[in-house]
Amino acid sequence: MADGTARNRGAGIAVALGVFLVDQAVKCAVTGPLMLEQRRSIEILPFFNLTWVENWGVSMGFLTANSDAQRWLLVGLTALISIGVTVWMWREKNRADILALGLVLGGAIGNIVDRVRFGHVVDYADLHFGAWRPFLVFNVADAAITIGVLILLIRALLMREKSDPAENVNA
Repeated sequence: MADGTARNRGAGIAVALGVFLVDQAVKCAVTGPLMLEQRRSIEILPFFNLTWVENWGVSMGFLTANSDAQRWLLVGLTALISIGVTVWMWREKNRADILALGLVLGGAIGNIVDRVRFGHVVDYADLHFGAWRPFLVFNVADAAITIGVLILLIRALLMREKSDPAENVNA
């Protein structure tokens, strides 16, 4: 294994760990000292509130878990996806892709921990401009997953490596 590859993997794991720790720290603050569940909403800025939302499903409320069995199925499904992301990250050679996968992995693990602890994912970040809300209420983990996926998509669609012209010559 090349030294650079090991360093890149380490950076990806560090990103995942950082996202996870920040996500859980903020969730501890909103579920603990800020008592957001009881207060329901706290205005931080004119365009940003902390707003309590229990997300019982996955992205945008899809696959809502209405029972303990469904909850644990979601935990299992998201854990399998996280394992897939980890394998992808381990095999990936490109540093930018490894870091993006680290964002996705850290966010996924943060939301899995919520689902195990609470039965739902704790969402709280409410960005709005007047009555217009460009996003559903989200959390640090959701933001990291979204940013990581966007980086991967942009890189896949716009930054493809050019193939060697010799490979395209008909023999």
